[in-house]
Formats: sequence, C-alpha cells, structure tokens
Amino acid sequence: MSKQTINAKTRTATGKVAAKNLRKVGSIPAVMYNDKGESTMLEVNAVEFNKVWRSITATTPVELSVEGKAYTALIKDVEYNIRNDQVLHVDFFVPGADEKLVYTYKILFTGNAAGVLKGGFMVKRVPEIKVQATIANLPERVVVDVSALNVGDAILVKDLNLGKDVTVLTNGEASLVSIAPAR
Repeated sequence: MSKQTINAKTRTATGKVAAKNLRKVGSIPAVMYNDKGESTMLEVNAVEFNKVWRSITATTPVELSVEGKAYTALIKDVEYNIRNDQVLHVDFFVPGADEKLVYTYKILFTGNAAGVLKGGFMVKRVPEIKVQATIANLPERVVVDVSALNVGDAILVKDLNLGKDVTVLTNGEASLVSIAPAR
C-alpha cells in the first residue's frame, strides 16, 4: 500500500474554545507524541485526515508532514462524535525507528476450505496473535488463506509468514484453524 500523507501545522492555542474555533474552520486539534514522551500540539485538515483515517488500519504507518518536516507516525487515538460524524481530536505516535512495538492482530480468514466442501467443519481456535516489530515492518493485517485445508488439516501459528523482521509472540504450536471431520 502506498504511504498515506497527512499535512499538519503546529498550534499554540489550547482549551475548549480554541478547539471549537479550529473545528469551525475545518481543522482538527491534534497532538503528536514521540518515543521520549514529548508532545507537540498540531492542527490537521479535517477532510484530508478523514480520507486517510477511513482507509487504513491501526497499524498502518502514515507520513505526518509538520511544516516541511516528515515523521513516520501511527494514529494512536481518535476522539469521534457519532452524532454528527465528526472527528474531535487526534493523537499521533512517532516511535523511534528501531523501537520494537507490540500489537495484537485479529486473524482474517480467507478462502473456502476444501475440507469444508467435503463435509468437514472449520474450527477457528486462536482468534488473534501478538507480534513485535519496528514501525516500518508492522504488518497491516494478518490474513490466513484456508483454501488448501482438507479434513484433519490445521494451520499453526508457526506456519504464518509475516516476514523475517516480525517476531510472533504467541505460542507457535497453537492452532489457528483446523478442519474437523463430520460427526
């Protein structure tokens, strides 16, 4: 996936009134945190942010361009008003380039298992896994294709190929999915 870019400007005004004024002119108040715990107050264009935010996952890195300087960031938290479909506030996190991040991924299963077509039952055993990687190597999703599974077959956590730079912290012998015979 191509890298998504969000342009931002630093801001100095704080508080409820300043945030409301920003939203009136089509901007969203935001804060960028780094790996040292330092924060920078920002404002981002609401239309530009929504276009990016609605098309990525929680582990998709975005390029945050703050007045000409680019940062690789994750959208850490979004305060959202469901009544009027409006983003109220955004938190960005910029980890160090070599900092190892730990994330939990839900497993997405794709395909129709051959064993199910022959009368077996697909049993999903581990719904999510925990991985550790740098921001550049974080997978967007963990997708498992079950098309080749026959009755009695299983896919284990250790069978996942997420890349050499991604460490899977979940037990490798745990079964993600198996095809049980008909009773």
